[in-house]
Amino acid sequence: MIKQFFLAIAIAATFTACKTTPKGDEATTTDTQTVATTSGSDYLIDSGSVVGFTGNGVGKNHPGTFKLTDGKISVADGKVTAGSFTINIAGIILTEPAEMIQTKLKGHLLSPDFFDAAKYPTAKFEITKITDYTSNETDKSVVAGANALVSGNLTLKDSTKNVSFPAVISVTETEVTAKANFNIDRTQWGMSYGNDKSLKDKFISPEVNIAIDIKAKK
Repeated sequence: MIKQFFLAIAIAATFTACKTTPKGDEATTTDTQTVATTSGSDYLIDSGSVVGFTGNGVGKNHPGTFKLTDGKISVADGKVTAGSFTINIAGIILTEPAEMIQTKLKGHLLSPDFFDAAKYPTAKFEITKITDYTSNETDKSVVAGANALVSGNLTLKDSTKNVSFPAVISVTETEVTAKANFNIDRTQWGMSYGNDKSLKDKFISPEVNIAIDIKAKK
């Protein structure tokens, strides 16, 4: 019984230590590209649109969201042609209610170690290209019904990189919706704090999960 008790503890500890960033599509990150030219009709980003994120440390995940302050999506012939939106970094919302999360962790994320929100209160995403996308056995998106491959310049702090990821986009006469779920490497935007495995249980994964949920209306 004693051996079984300690075995159970060891198994539980292993599962806790192995907690990882949520599964998402692996985004392709390259240098900045030319922003797509606006054409067609403009749909304004709805206030309920959000960019979710989940950061990962040893044995723990910390989810949260950013609201979008403004933006628009351009549509021509029933397809998205261009668009951009501003992300409210300074207004970061952490999902976990614990006081330590809402004070210490939130303050740390807003500090120069991460987003440096006092200096860079917003981030920006600008579409550079959209092509058709079809999931298959060798290239299967985690997003059900993904039908578009979106590329855009993501500016965080003073760094801009082009990111490509699958998304499911729906266009009607009055509304555009877009959803995506992918992982990026935060160090490519100069956020390297905690990315050292010698820190052991203080290690923070460079991989961050991003979940986009956007609505835009005429």
